[in-house]
Amino acid sequence: MNTDSRCVRCGPVPPLHVPEHIGAEIVASVVERITATADPPGTPLWCPWPLPPGWTLTGVAYAGDDRTGVRATVVACAGPAPLGGGPADLVFVAEEPGVGLGTRLAGLTGPDPGPELVDALTDPGPGHPDHVGQARIKVGGHPTPLWLVNSPTDRSAYAGEARGMWLHAIAWPASAGHLLAEDVVLHDLTEWTPPELVYGAPSPYLPGRA
Repeated sequence: MNTDSRCVRCGPVPPLHVPEHIGAEIVASVVERITATADPPGTPLWCPWPLPPGWTLTGVAYAGDDRTGVRATVVACAGPAPLGGGPADLVFVAEEPGVGLGTRLAGLTGPDPGPELVDALTDPGPGHPDHVGQARIKVGGHPTPLWLVNSPTDRSAYAGEARGMWLHAIAWPASAGHLLAEDVVLHDLTEWTPPELVYGAPSPYLPGRA
């Protein structure tokens, strides 16, 4: 038997597990799953903490099975758009190379953002009309750059690396990516889950409808 799911574009992929609801007990169960099937430190579950004002945690998910362990995790948040104009959604993906979940949500082709990052890393620099700025956030206490990659116009997508894994940040609508220009700090929920986390309605983006 083969426990892999299959993507029509990428072939076999780890199965994605998305709880229907969100709350403290759901986060605890996902954390338990991650830590039970991984050699420390395992795949991080990156969550903005503290959450931006007015924002809530709207979903968690993981990709993997009993044979391979957890190979990717997702955290979704929602709140007021940083530039006004309504609600916004923000999804953070941590994954091993070759999983492809982050690129799927970002609307990219291929399992990894490497080709997109090659273009971003050859950016001509400030002052040039083709310059693309970086998002600089803190991940696990360390300043971490994320580079803007090409994505559909309904979202903005950033990619980088943290703890030896790909880190993706995808925002809907595209203007919500400005949130990453603020003082965003990502905390690994597998190390500690803040009891003050506020939960909102389940994210519409986690089941793959992005």
